[in-house]
Amino acid sequence: MEIEAANLLDLAALRHLGNICFGSDAWPLLDLIAVLTWPEVIRLKAVEAGEMIGFVAGDPRQSKGVVWIAILAVDPRFRRRGIGSALLLACEAQVNLPMMKLSVRISNEGAINMYQKLGYQTSDIWQGYYNDGEDGLVMTKKLP
Repeated sequence: MEIEAANLLDLAALRHLGNICFGSDAWPLLDLIAVLTWPEVIRLKAVEAGEMIGFVAGDPRQSKGVVWIAILAVDPRFRRRGIGSALLLACEAQVNLPMMKLSVRISNEGAINMYQKLGYQTSDIWQGYYNDGEDGLVMTKKLP
């Protein structure tokens, strides 16, 4: 598995990954184009045998001193191999702000455990955040 910079040529693969990972919460096409082209966004993909198997996008918010993880997705066939952690750590390594934040479904225990192992702590709960009404857990990590 390799971690590489992602770009607009990865649009179809990212759309597929979003659909299989997020279902009804998958981003619309225009949002995917934006995340792949917006100049400040950190975007990395995990690739194995020429196939995108994971993706992370970090959106820097300079005025707030934080980078929001807009998307972190790993193809279900490749989960539990450390790909999500590797992508998140690679994104963190490119950050020049003091804090990272992300949101995760409150029921996604696997992802929450991974984030906690990487030093993220719960900082807020967004009531009814997801399309089906499930709450979103906001997790924060202070960077060195």
